[in-house]
Amino acid sequence: MKPLEGIRVLEVAMYGFVPSAGAVLSDWGAEVIKIEHAVTGDPQRGLRQTGTMVVVGDPNPNVEHANRGKRSLGLDMSVPEGKEVLIELVKKADVFLTSFLPDHRAKFGIDVDDIRAINPKIIYARGSALGPRGQESNRGGYDMTAFWCRAGTAASITPPGTEGMIAPPGPAYGDTISGTNLAGGVTAALLKRERTGEPSVVDVSLLGSGMWSMGHGIALSAHLKEPMVAPVPGVHGSPVNPLTGVYETADGRYISFIMMQPSKFWADVCRHIDRPELIDDPRFATGKDISANTEAAVAILREAIKGRTLEDWTVRFGTLAGPWAPVQDSFQVSADPQVRANDYYVQAGEIELVSTPVQFDVAATETSPAPEFAAHTDEILMEIGLDWDRIIELKTAGAVT
Repeated sequence: MKPLEGIRVLEVAMYGFVPSAGAVLSDWGAEVIKIEHAVTGDPQRGLRQTGTMVVVGDPNPNVEHANRGKRSLGLDMSVPEGKEVLIELVKKADVFLTSFLPDHRAKFGIDVDDIRAINPKIIYARGSALGPRGQESNRGGYDMTAFWCRAGTAASITPPGTEGMIAPPGPAYGDTISGTNLAGGVTAALLKRERTGEPSVVDVSLLGSGMWSMGHGIALSAHLKEPMVAPVPGVHGSPVNPLTGVYETADGRYISFIMMQPSKFWADVCRHIDRPELIDDPRFATGKDISANTEAAVAILREAIKGRTLEDWTVRFGTLAGPWAPVQDSFQVSADPQVRANDYYVQAGEIELVSTPVQFDVAATETSPAPEFAAHTDEILMEIGLDWDRIIELKTAGAVT
């Protein structure tokens, strides 16, 4: 049994952020009903190109990633008949999950007080760009603006002298992180309601999530009163530790070392690169010596690691005590044996997706494909007690699809 089995989530949201919270809750066992506009559906369904990558036909990963495991109902909340359906759904829900801005929540009658008037015990969860308070609380935004740029990552990762800024590494990067935060908040609220009987209003913003992701750096900057500055491309890594940095292999790939205690791992690294004479080299006798001679150590390691391919080093470093990793792109990571061993990449119908990041009882995450637009309208309406004649009336009126 999954942890959230028996919990019903009503998702009134679009694009990537809040729907990704629904995806996580679904993987944890909740029943998630995705409410989409009766005519256009979630605009994310129209996203076919991301940068140079173009998706033709279905399945479309741009939709699947954040909408796995849900059911879809096409509903026009702006007409009385559609609002009646929404009311019946709210009555039977545990969580109301939305990305709508305050003005639109008021327009459609789905703000906290409206929903609580129907179901006083419901968890009300909101995802926003900039938070629920302040002068800009009614402004929209995307992960590029609120999470990546405004919260400090873009400037911190862009080296001095670079024109413009480094963009996020992939689509919905901040959306997915923020959605997971929102899913965690919902589950905490469900636990509180179970213990106390009191429902909560849960808020997560892209700005707040972006700051949390940069929290260590922001704290350092505030304390030292200076911004973090990214190293220029090509710099090894740490200026005082040769075992914290990136090294190129013979086949143009890279290996990342992160060994925070160089004196602890220096001898082992020397043996693995076939340079045992460096173990007793006085330049590297202590941690202080290694730090003082980082430049020389980096030069030695660069030459040694450049002599073998990544495949060779992967075998050789299988017994290396210190932390290291291959540098992998978004295509290479899917074939990583450790990824496969832990089921971090799972089947969802015709497509494979990255699994949501929490596993329970050392078991693989189970998921299913994202629904086609309005694929479950009829069955959901029947579940709330409508007969077929009434469903036909609603469809004729354009209230549902």
